This record gives sequence, C-alpha cells and structure tokens, in this order.
Amino acid sequence: MRTIHSTPYEKYATFGGILMLSAWGFAMVIASFLFLYVGHLLDTLFGTAPNFMLGFFLLAVFLCVMRFYQEAWKKRKDV
Repeated sequence: MRTIHSTPYEKYATFGGILMLSAWGFAMVIASFLFLYVGHLLDTLFGTAPNFMLGFFLLAVFLCVMRFYQEAWKKRKDV
C-alpha cells in the first residue's frame, strides 16, 4: 500500500531525499578537492602563493551551492 504525503516535507523525508542530499554533499567534496588541486598546480606553475587555489575553491563551492539551489527550486515547483 502506498502512502500519500500531505506535506512536501514528508515527501522528501524518504530515502530518496536523503540519497539526493548525500549525493550533493559528495559532489561538493569532490569538486572542492578537484578545484583545490588544479589551483595548487597553477600556483606552483606561476609562482603565486594561494591565489588560484583559494579562488578555485571558492568557485567550486559557489557553483555547487548554485546548482543545488536550482535543483531544489525545480523540485519545489514540481510539488
């Protein structure tokens, strides 16, 4: 028997919602480390201290949060 959710919170409190949030957390960690690594390589190539590394890290966090917000907004409209 399938239950009908009365509020949007109950719909996303299921396993699928938890899985989506954990996937976004994993993507944010992977993107952050990847951009940190590329920034570190550029810093060693150009001889700048932590400029590219910090810039790319902030860019990765901003892009992940922006994409998460867009997906959450789209899911909100679907409800």
